[in-house]
Amino acid sequence: MAKLTLIKGDITKFHGDAIVNAANTRLAGGGGVDGAIHRAAGPQLDVACAKLHGCPTGEAKVTPGFNLPARIIIHTPGPIWRDGSFEEPKLLRSCYFNSLLRAVENNCQTVAFPSISTGIYGYPLASASQIAVKTIRTFDQPLDVTMVAFDDHTYQAFQIAMNQ
Repeated sequence: MAKLTLIKGDITKFHGDAIVNAANTRLAGGGGVDGAIHRAAGPQLDVACAKLHGCPTGEAKVTPGFNLPARIIIHTPGPIWRDGSFEEPKLLRSCYFNSLLRAVENNCQTVAFPSISTGIYGYPLASASQIAVKTIRTFDQPLDVTMVAFDDHTYQAFQIAMNQ
């Protein structure tokens, strides 16, 4: 079973095997955490992502961490929230699950996640945090998972989800 810890901070500073990037489907480095990770990792990340030729929503692909303290970056495009009837919950679960699988496949013991799809993609934070926590806690491999909340609002939502 995966062990889950919650912290507030900057995911680009995470010292561990892997960080997860809430990417876009082009893996092109956009706003929010995606842009922060691309800036911190350096220009080599853009080159590596271009060679992956994108990634479908809910899937996950891996690059080296380059200038980050983490060894690898797991890129997963989250769903854009419409109204919940376009398989958004299923796709969000897939983001977390497939990222955890990539971590195991790459011999990771520690992995850090941001809150996927809750920024500009508009996924309701209360629902997204519950999906994230449940998916991580039911993953059947021994991983040390850290949820890295960027702000107080996200931290509080994940704290509530973890206590349910």
